[in-house]
Amino acid sequence: MIVYEVNIDVDADIAPAYRDWLQAHVADMLSLPGFTGAEVFEVVVSPPDPARQSLCVHYRLRDQAALDDYLRDHAARMRADGVSRFGTRFRASRRVLRAG
Repeated sequence: MIVYEVNIDVDADIAPAYRDWLQAHVADMLSLPGFTGAEVFEVVVSPPDPARQSLCVHYRLRDQAALDDYLRDHAARMRADGVSRFGTRFRASRRVLRAG
């Protein structure tokens, strides 16, 4: 199993709209081949920054081949949707985790 982790830092004033969009985005991701589940977490920061909100999404994928297919065939389109809606008001970083 592969976990594709996306860490998101978003301006607090657009966070409710971003979270609404993210819910639909996660559902779209789960419709792609090889995705088997996802969880969205609010990152608890101490002390919190009132101007920012941090989220972390863990997408579970069947295997490395499924991730490779996503990155090759779908990632650019899926990422572009968020950028077209929210521009530079959020940042995302990604990493891949493999079950040991």
